[in-house]
Amino acid sequence: MRLRLSLLIAAAVMTGPAFAQHEVALDEAGNNVDNTASLQRGAKYFVNYCLGCHSAQYVRYNRLARDLQLSEGQLLENLMFTGEQPFDTMSIAMDPDDAARWFGTPPPDLSLIARSRGTDYLYTFLRGFYVDESSPTGVDNLVLAGTAMPHVLWELQGIQEAHVTEDPELEGEQHMELELVTPGSMSEAEFDGVVRDIVNFLDYIAEPMQLERQSLGIRVIGFLLLLLVLTYMLKKEIWKDIE
Repeated sequence: MRLRLSLLIAAAVMTGPAFAQHEVALDEAGNNVDNTASLQRGAKYFVNYCLGCHSAQYVRYNRLARDLQLSEGQLLENLMFTGEQPFDTMSIAMDPDDAARWFGTPPPDLSLIARSRGTDYLYTFLRGFYVDESSPTGVDNLVLAGTAMPHVLWELQGIQEAHVTEDPELEGEQHMELELVTPGSMSEAEFDGVVRDIVNFLDYIAEPMQLERQSLGIRVIGFLLLLLVLTYMLKKEIWKDIE
């Protein structure tokens, strides 16, 4: 498997540990917050792989259960492992000082990350880790160079290496390829599906009201269409004698 991403890098920054300044063509996440099954899977992956370091402090478990059509028993059994109450928010026990010492900076809360970064950014970021021996975590990322985040999904995706080639026809433009050198437990398509579910869940928690808003919007449009028909019929009835 090879993931091709174009990096537009000025020749002046190509010396030393270069790739700090670049633009990456983001892949489309293609997520859909109306897909309840995807949101349920995304919640499971988020709890298992993200919640140990990243909180979602604006999300309450009971609201999550209601929107994702989960019973309280399913919520307690599958998404709550540290004795929280259903009305609690998705917080973490990690001390910020410890996090700063371990990672260099405290891991950010992810409640609004999909709104601030965008779903395409998150989808490309989670698939863009590669081996970097100079990094404290042993990996770097194409989208966010110098990231302090380890590759928590490496067992699923596998290990990738980065290879840089120069396009002789376009001066100053470099192409970086990620090559899977150690396969993970999932195929490329399966792993992309996992990442898409996680991004879908992050998109949902960034604005849980969007589910209700979309449903309400459909009802409002339906009402307006019905009102249009009734108004037209009333107009025809009022003006029929004049015509």
